[in-house]
Amino acid sequence: MDDPAPDLLNGVDGVIHLAGESIMGRFTEEKKRKIRDSRVEPTRKLARLAAESGVEVFVGASAVGYYGTNAGSFPHTEDDRPGEGFLAEVCDAWEDAANAQGIRTVNIRTGLALSGAGGLLPVLKASVNAGLTAQFGSGEFWMSWVALDDLTDLYTRALLDETVSGPVNATAPEPVTNAEMSAALAELLHRPNVLAIPTFGPKLLLGSEGAHELALADQRAVPAAAAARGWAFRYPTVDAALRHELGKEQLLVSQA
Repeated sequence: MDDPAPDLLNGVDGVIHLAGESIMGRFTEEKKRKIRDSRVEPTRKLARLAAESGVEVFVGASAVGYYGTNAGSFPHTEDDRPGEGFLAEVCDAWEDAANAQGIRTVNIRTGLALSGAGGLLPVLKASVNAGLTAQFGSGEFWMSWVALDDLTDLYTRALLDETVSGPVNATAPEPVTNAEMSAALAELLHRPNVLAIPTFGPKLLLGSEGAHELALADQRAVPAAAAARGWAFRYPTVDAALRHELGKEQLLVSQA
């Protein structure tokens, strides 16, 4: 979306914009430049085009990284200010780029999306199945997560509900610590939960800054905007989400 065609959004009522360089990988200066440059200005240009084209709503991706890498001391809501760190700065600028266009705008601050098909969960599952755990170090840092079905639902509601604008935390109502996530996954897979992964492991893969921003980020966010509207989550607990995504949930069986 570096240079969207002028007629791209003709006849479009609403836009959901998700594009951006993957944040996974070592946080070199080049990687950080790609992360920022693929989000801020492209979003600004697309949002401006949306406004000029008569689009009614612009729903843009953001992330709980907005609250910073040390955001575990209390539950953060959409009213809290941005925290410190590279991704917090990117998210703040990303949201600002979407918000300055004069149409209804929603910023979806996504937590760790749990999906059995990709992303973080298959990596954690493989670690547990290999006899390790999904716990890094002491595991005391918070993980704000969301089941993939609930994330999709939140985007749909943001698009269709005309009362919604501004930031929306796309996180389940019960964030967990990394140790709790590991224990739940190990129990579900019937594996031991003993050997924690040293924190130098993520640092070797992602670099010190990348590990601090991603694998070891302490982020505790709650969906206050969703709760205020009475939106129900299909998978409000991490156990329910893991069972669903890993094909372990107990389905209803007809007695006929």
